[in-house]
Amino acid sequence: MNINDLVRENIQKLSPYSTARDEFKGQASVFLDANENSFGSPLPADYNRYPDPLQLDLKEAISRIKGVPIENTFLGNGSDEAIDLLYRAFCNPGKDNVILVPPTYGMYEVSANINDVETRKISLLPGFQLDLNGMAEAIDARTKLIFVCSPNNPTGNSLNRHDIETLLTNFNGLVVVDEAYINFSKQHTFIRELTEYPNLVVLQTFSKAWGLAALRLGMAFASSQIIDVLNKIKPPYNINQATQDLALEALKNIDQVNAWIKTTVNERDRLASALADLPAVRQVYPSDANFILVEVTQPEQIYNQLVDDGIIVRDRSKVVLCEGCLRITVGTPKENARLLERMKAFA
Repeated sequence: MNINDLVRENIQKLSPYSTARDEFKGQASVFLDANENSFGSPLPADYNRYPDPLQLDLKEAISRIKGVPIENTFLGNGSDEAIDLLYRAFCNPGKDNVILVPPTYGMYEVSANINDVETRKISLLPGFQLDLNGMAEAIDARTKLIFVCSPNNPTGNSLNRHDIETLLTNFNGLVVVDEAYINFSKQHTFIRELTEYPNLVVLQTFSKAWGLAALRLGMAFASSQIIDVLNKIKPPYNINQATQDLALEALKNIDQVNAWIKTTVNERDRLASALADLPAVRQVYPSDANFILVEVTQPEQIYNQLVDDGIIVRDRSKVVLCEGCLRITVGTPKENARLLERMKAFA
């Protein structure tokens, strides 16, 4: 597969913006090239200089943990930026289409609509697995991307690995595997398959297991050809220096993160078991994420009452295949105990 054949013609011809930091490499003591404030910034740290546009120090630190070379790594302002850039790079507005598999993460469709790209929705099968036959029928010559989320949001389950490999082998476009919740799953990341499938893009994030949702830092791993395209069209300084500095510090605390993951998984299993025994709960779906999808007797009433009690969950009862369901994030042991105590009051 030649990835360049998938790239929009205008993107192939695009001359990317060249920053001052792109044009100068090396050491210097006086920087008068980027029209920055030479006196500093009114903060304890000096943020008057533009950040590294390619975030090489941060990517190197990520590479040591993920085992992925820098040239196969893209960092975005959240995974949402990578999603949007994939549309802009590979989908011609008003002409191309993408495959979505609801219920799934809503930004895939929002980004498609923003970029005027048709979405073809093939709902998951009962059990929340891929309908490969339905997807095959929906794919045509103008289908450029397939988005799959595993573990899936909002269902929480991992998708069948063989099914995803079938897509990667047979689809002549990009397969985007969103692994935002992979840290909470026993499934292996698809990062291991990057060298095998040139059309694979793996999304991960610092927002979940790493506890850095406020920083808005997402990762995309793919072939160097795909990463080069994303770097070509991204905003020049898409990851600010404060985010880069804080993420580098966070990466030094992997033991703490791993401890949180272990606690979260244990709490998830305990919470799921306790919820299943409550009269208001009809079904607790298996989860490989840091949340649980729960079918309840009166979703709207229970949701509103929990809000009144200061407990916020997510009402997913109007989402396809999630009728009657609430999505509940796994909290701290104290938060989970409070939720369970309140849920006992519902019939």
